Parts: sequence; structure tokens; C-alpha cells
Amino acid sequence: MSAETTRDTSAEAGVASAATAGGPGGTGVETATDAPRRRTPLVALFAAALFSLSGNAIALIAIPIIALSETGSPLAAGVAGVFATVPLIIGGALGGVLVDRFGYRTSSIVADVASGVTVLAIPVLAATVGLHFGVLLALVFVGGLLDAPGDTAKTVLMPDLAALAKVPLARAAGVQSTVQRTATMIGAGIAGALVALAGPMPALIVDAAGFAVSALLVLCFVPRRAAAAVDDADAPVQGGFVAGIRFILRSPLLRSIVLLVTLTNAIDAAGMTVLKPVYATQVLGDPAMLGFMVGCFAAGALTGSAIFAAVGHRYSGRVVFALCFVLAGVPPYLAMALGAPTAVLLPVLVLSGVAAGALNPMMSTAMYGLVPDGMRARVFGAVTAGVVASMPLGAFLGGLAVEQFGIAPTVLVAAIVYLVLASSPLYLRSFAGLAAARGGEPA
Repeated sequence: MSAETTRDTSAEAGVASAATAGGPGGTGVETATDAPRRRTPLVALFAAALFSLSGNAIALIAIPIIALSETGSPLAAGVAGVFATVPLIIGGALGGVLVDRFGYRTSSIVADVASGVTVLAIPVLAATVGLHFGVLLALVFVGGLLDAPGDTAKTVLMPDLAALAKVPLARAAGVQSTVQRTATMIGAGIAGALVALAGPMPALIVDAAGFAVSALLVLCFVPRRAAAAVDDADAPVQGGFVAGIRFILRSPLLRSIVLLVTLTNAIDAAGMTVLKPVYATQVLGDPAMLGFMVGCFAAGALTGSAIFAAVGHRYSGRVVFALCFVLAGVPPYLAMALGAPTAVLLPVLVLSGVAAGALNPMMSTAMYGLVPDGMRARVFGAVTAGVVASMPLGAFLGGLAVEQFGIAPTVLVAAIVYLVLASSPLYLRSFAGLAAARGGEPA
């Protein structure tokens, strides 16, 4: 999950800005009114994101299972989670600057190729010379380091390709989120099936293949003119990562979103890397259930994103945002705290996913309207670095808490803290700007 940000302008204004400006997002792209509609680049971008993010979802399932099977320790899974999330901070901090400098298209292709090679190295080493736990951690670290710039490049490409396709930005953001959720659902389902049938290593081979397909789609179908590097005359790149941080600090809404998502991401990192793998393995008695748990949540989120893309953006605002945030985070942890069996847990995850599906479109639609061309990658990169900053600590503390106190008390505390944090938009006025996602007045 990545968090995005906003301003009090309409989505249509964001599209117009992206279509007419020079910079990395609008380099050489004709205005939406003058140019013929070209949907292929946008479709190709969504397809590339589908393949690369499906691979990421597979890795999210396979890596903790590998760590648990190699060591038998929840703390080891937490350590693997630390090595998977720390590079997201580094990649978010530095990757945005590099993406703005070298161009969205090139950055996306290079990141996908490098990530695929890194992922493929894990099963290759395991099948040949053997895979030491330290080597696994190193490969996970390098792979995570490359993910953030690649994802950022695809994310900031979208507004200009949406303008080229003459698709309203709010709707394109909803489709983008739908693709992200679909990727998670597909990747988790593939991982669950492969882990059950053949183990986690073959799943990583499929992961690497997804990165290869993603790189080819961007290479072949995304035009260079719509994805060029920043032109100094249009948007100076001085300031780098610090410029992105300053931009965030000047926006009350951006600050609030980054803080909220940073804190909840700590819980979710523990949930993804430790709590859910341990619950599937020790409580449900089947490691493969982790894939189906993630897949059910993703299926619900896909539905929620699709609903938002169709009609939900008309009703977005801080009340809806807070409600969706609470429903997305609290019920799954509460169900695990009560020892819910598979027949109960999976429907809960589906319903929570439906609520989660509206969150990223609400944030991203407003952020695309707020962030100017030439600043997108730096601001998105800074946001990524900010919202993942707590994830290594969350993963480590999750593993430590389970070893010290057990799974049930740990997930109960997670549910309570999540409830407090997710309800904060109801009483923090800085979240009022989320209504920009529907182009209306703050709610």
C-alpha cells in the first residue's frame, strides 16, 4: 500500500494541468483538447503495474514462509520484514529524485529488470549452492530498494497518460487503485496455490517473470515523449528529496495523511510479515492459508476500488475516509484476536477489503491535483519514504511481541491502536481537504 496526497482543486483541473505542462509528467504531450485520444499507453501502464505488483504480492507471501520454514522463529520472520521495509525508506527518499532526473519510463523499466533479477536469485541459489539466511536477507533488502523507484515511476506516469487518453483523473485514479488491488489478489492467490502445491521457491520464479513482462510493456507501449526526464526550464530539480519534504510540510493535509499512514503502516507491517503468517501457520495450521487471507482482502479491496471509480468519488470526504479506514484495519485484527476460524476470518477480510479499496483513490486523486509537474516523483518519493518509515520497527516489534506474549494478545492490541488512529480524521480538521477528491466542499 502506498499513501498519496491532495489539494482543494477538482480532478479535472489536475488533468488539465498534467496535459498542458512541460516537465516530466507533461513533456511533449499535447493538450487533451488538441491531441487525438490515445488509450493504449494508459492501458499498457496499468497492465505493467498489474504484473509488477502481482509479483510483489507473491514475494510478500513467499518470503515470510521461507523465513519461518528455515528458522521456525516468528522473530526471524520479523527480521525478514525489517530487511524488506527498510529499503523502501531509502528507495523512497532517493528514488523520487532519480526518477525525476532520468525520466519515469526509463526508471520504471530499469527498476523492473533489476527487481526481477534479484528475486530470481533466491530460488536459483536455493537450488544450487544453498541459501543462507543472511543471503536471503541481503537479496530481500536489494529487491526492496528497487521496488520504490519503480512503483513511484509508474504512479507519477499515470496523470499524463490519463490526459492523453482523455480519461478524467478521478476515474483514472480509481482504475489505478483497482489495478493495484487486483494485482494483490492475483499475486496472493497464485502464491497461496504455489506454496500449497510446490512450496515458496517456485512462487518467486513466477514473481520474476512478472517483472520481466512489466518492463516489456512499458518499453514497447509507453511513449518516450510522455515520460521524459525533467526539463530544467519547466521544473528545476534542485533540492531533491528535501524539496519533496518541504512541499509536504507546507500542506496540512499532506502532513496529516503521512502521519496517519505512517503509524498504521507499522501495524500493517507487523500484520503482513508476522501476525498473519503466524496465525495461518500456528492457529489455522496451514501456511498456504496466508495467501488466501491476503487474496480475500485484496478481492474485497478490488471491489471497493471499482465502486469508488464508478460512483464513490462523489461521496469522498473525511467522514467516509475515517469510516473506511476503521473498517479496513480493525475487524481483521479483532477477528484474529478472537481466534476466528477460516470460515469466519476470510469473509471478514473480504468486507474489510471493500472498505480499504476506497482509501488510496481518495488520497491519490487529491494528491495528483496538488502536486505540480516536475515535483511529482520527489513528493511521491518523500511520501513513500515517510509512510514506510515505521514499517521496519513494526515488523520487528510484531515478531518480538508474538514471541513474548503470544499471537492473541498481540493482535488485540493491534486492533485497539488501529481504531484510535483510524478514527482521527473525524476530529482533525486538516483532513477536510479530502473532499477535493470529489471536487466538492470540505466535509
